[in-house]
Amino acid sequence: MEKRAEQLRNVALIAHGGSGKTSLAEAILLNGKATTRLGKVDDGTSNLDFEPEEIKRKITINTSFHHCNWKKHTINLIDTPGDDNFLSDTRLSMQAADGVVLVIDATDGVKVGTEKVWRFADELQLPRIIFINKLDKERSDFFKIVEESSRILDVKATPVFLPIGAEDKFEGLVDLIQMKSYRYSKDGSGKFESGDIPADMEEIVNEWREKIIENIVEANDDLMEKYLEGEDLSTREIEETLMQGIKSGMIVPTVCGSSTLNLGIAQLMDLIVQGLPSPLEKTPKEGNKPGGEEIVERPPTVDAPFSALVFKTIADPFAGRLTLLRVFSGTTKSDLTLYNANKQTKEKFGQLLLIEGKKQRSVEMAGPGDIIAIAKLKETSTGDTLCSPDDPIIYKPTEPLPSVISYAVEAKVKGTEDKVFTSLAKLLEEDPTLRLERDQATSETLLSGTGQIHLETTCEKLQRKFGVEVNLNPVTVPYRETIKKPVQKVIYRHKKQTGGRGQFAEVHFDVSPLEKNAGFEFDEALTGMNVPRNFVPAVEKGLNEALASGPLAGYPIVDLKVRFFDGKSHDVDSSEMAFKIAARMCLKKAMQDANPTLLEPIMKMEITIPEDAMGDVMGDLNGRRGRVLGMDSQGKYQVIKANVPMAEVLQYALDLNSITGGRGTFQMEHSHYEEVPAQLAEKVIAAAKDKE
Repeated sequence: MEKRAEQLRNVALIAHGGSGKTSLAEAILLNGKATTRLGKVDDGTSNLDFEPEEIKRKITINTSFHHCNWKKHTINLIDTPGDDNFLSDTRLSMQAADGVVLVIDATDGVKVGTEKVWRFADELQLPRIIFINKLDKERSDFFKIVEESSRILDVKATPVFLPIGAEDKFEGLVDLIQMKSYRYSKDGSGKFESGDIPADMEEIVNEWREKIIENIVEANDDLMEKYLEGEDLSTREIEETLMQGIKSGMIVPTVCGSSTLNLGIAQLMDLIVQGLPSPLEKTPKEGNKPGGEEIVERPPTVDAPFSALVFKTIADPFAGRLTLLRVFSGTTKSDLTLYNANKQTKEKFGQLLLIEGKKQRSVEMAGPGDIIAIAKLKETSTGDTLCSPDDPIIYKPTEPLPSVISYAVEAKVKGTEDKVFTSLAKLLEEDPTLRLERDQATSETLLSGTGQIHLETTCEKLQRKFGVEVNLNPVTVPYRETIKKPVQKVIYRHKKQTGGRGQFAEVHFDVSPLEKNAGFEFDEALTGMNVPRNFVPAVEKGLNEALASGPLAGYPIVDLKVRFFDGKSHDVDSSEMAFKIAARMCLKKAMQDANPTLLEPIMKMEITIPEDAMGDVMGDLNGRRGRVLGMDSQGKYQVIKANVPMAEVLQYALDLNSITGGRGTFQMEHSHYEEVPAQLAEKVIAAAKDKE
């Protein structure tokens, strides 16, 4: 088991969308003989992008998993989404990785998504390899991308290979460590021939070899001293130091190639097995003892107590729920019981499964570093820790990215509401970025996600997996109504005679405004016997009913006090119903004289943007009636804290994306209510009356 772990490499492929990451995975699988053909994203034959939503859009939406063998090692591939809408899945799935290959399009360079996924790798302190892809394409520029990577990602990108030829003449690589060339067949087979360095490249090769040796020796003090003293360094010394530097994160090697031509992929795979760490080379994983703050560690060994983190859940209407976990210590077998330390419950399971694209294969045992799936666990969800019941531990999981866009969701077909929300609940298990909540103020059910496409694909999955359809409607802003001045001795008499027993009730109110967010206060201040006390609850109930719909636009009434100090009753005609009606009408009458006003929800926002977008974003916030509360620096980014009316930021995710070129992010939560400016209030009131 330990030998197997030593030969295991868990590698996350990360990139900005469209960089050729999945095509790279397909080439790796072909070279490792896990597949027999080079799957292609563009024609829908990919082994990893197999969901209908992925084939339709030609993008990775869900992280997929596969593995292959290469030179007595096993490479576990974690193919993550690159599209901004699905980066939360990328972030969570990277918890299962021990190293990363960052793919950059040689024609487009370092993009917004590149920076974002690079930061994820920073957070998890994962060693990285940069793969510059699509060097066979027009306008590709290897040296430009190396410079860009170093500058934008703030890293010493260290090329260990240089391309032979460019664009349609790209045909191979020069190895700057071994000082030899590899010329490839262009039939996609991945076959190549070794040879000497082309004569016309000797000068540039020597120049870059000197540069990379300078970078490499920084990872080893003894070698640095030897180099500075002018001694010759052996190829073995350089190579060993390079591999040590990659594993420690001090060196980020840069490889180049073309995934669709399967050119340069073999050299990348060599670097993965030599340079990225095995699970056994990772430091012990820290966690907490359940119920306390005590920190405990689990070394990545087979004889340590079993522990694993659940990093992903897949909802399948036929197979049921599939729980994916990364084992950090110890071993487990099929048909055992594990302890869920978060839920404090035992989970019995059957088979252990290995994910191979859209297929699964049962395995008997799993140990440190293994990425496995378990079907139909009842209590376990993403972020939970499964472990030995005798020595429990809780790992702190990575948090999903916040939801930034919301729609009111409703069943398209009446009568299917229960099925819709049951199905949505299953998708929420699969995708922790999704949020489903009931807005009590508007009675809408809100579905929130990380982007427009994220919510659209969720609706498509609902229909495909569960056979239900929904409509996504714009969110209704939950306005409120209140009063600005007190009114006293408001009297309302409810009298109705229809033959026989009639209805009679009279109430006397003082109505006054309260502080913001104070809600509603009812003060029973009766002194005489004009109103029997048994009618007081009916009065309060009538008031609460009246609060549901204000006189301006029918929005709930808040922040006022009603003092019930007197009234009149009739021995025969008075009833609870009569007093309830009288209370409701009296409040309505009082509101007309109390200077009623409209309130709007204000959102507290934290907006993270690059410095060069500061002016545009600030100007945009001013246009949205925003009030900036402060600013903080966060590396190369600025964080703006502001209060902004909710009505102005319903589609802010799309707008911020446009202003910042996709580099801005934000979080927001409800803060408080404020009065709507008179001119805008008139429009809101008019719009509400048009709906009546």
